[in-house]
Amino acid sequence: MPLPPEPPSDWQVVREWLTRTWQGHRTLILLCANALTVVVALVLYHALQPAPQRLTQRDVDAAVARSLEKTPPPPSNASVAYDIIRPSVVTVEAKVRKGGTTSATLGAGVVITETGMILTCLHVVQDAPMVTVVFADGTESEAMVNVRIPEKDLAVLSALKVPDELKPATLASSSSLRVGDEVVAVGNPFGVIGSVTDGVVSGLGRQYVSRETGAELRNLIQFDAAVNPGNSGGPLLNRQGEVVGIVASLLNPTREDVFIGIGFAIPIDDTGGAIGLPPV
Repeated sequence: MPLPPEPPSDWQVVREWLTRTWQGHRTLILLCANALTVVVALVLYHALQPAPQRLTQRDVDAAVARSLEKTPPPPSNASVAYDIIRPSVVTVEAKVRKGGTTSATLGAGVVITETGMILTCLHVVQDAPMVTVVFADGTESEAMVNVRIPEKDLAVLSALKVPDELKPATLASSSSLRVGDEVVAVGNPFGVIGSVTDGVVSGLGRQYVSRETGAELRNLIQFDAAVNPGNSGGPLLNRQGEVVGIVASLLNPTREDVFIGIGFAIPIDDTGGAIGLPPV
């Protein structure tokens, strides 16, 4: 009589179960294994990553400083215009002697020819027997008043001594100006030599009775770049550094000679024919 078969061992049972499970669910097992591998990889990655460093204000400032060192900001329009006109601007001082005392008027002017013709305001040099001009390079000279135009408050000076390389300003037609255009004023407010301010054209074709001469000035450029006593005769520039006007006066209803927001300039178009220069 044959002996009964021996029962399968535990390992054989497990092996058969694993075989049946693999054959019946091979795709699902592979998908689960892949998903588990991804999860384990992500856990290990985040566990091994260093903790994020918290940014401080010092870190931000340092990053901004490094960026500015690599790409410095461009100069402003006022800075560019001033660099262009600076060699052509002169300081004008007129001395008048009355009753044994001498008073001085300080203003500005702009060189318009290589021979040393200087355009300024008449009220700066009015009745002055002696006028002194100082060029951008420091050259100082006496000057003669060659042309007087009271109705426009303009004067043309001729320096007796000029620098070897004198650079005249570039004049531009003021007819192209529009309200809102950027302008730059250069002069010597309160004796502070070579000051520059910027603003916009705030009006065109204005009329104003000059407090200095009493003349009614017409067709003026109104602007809001700050000007004060000492700016008279200085150039009003466009953003290209071209002279579009000559600063003539400021409006202050309190009768004080301080700026409160409105300045006036004589358009450069009104100066050419009057002083014998061709139209710009």
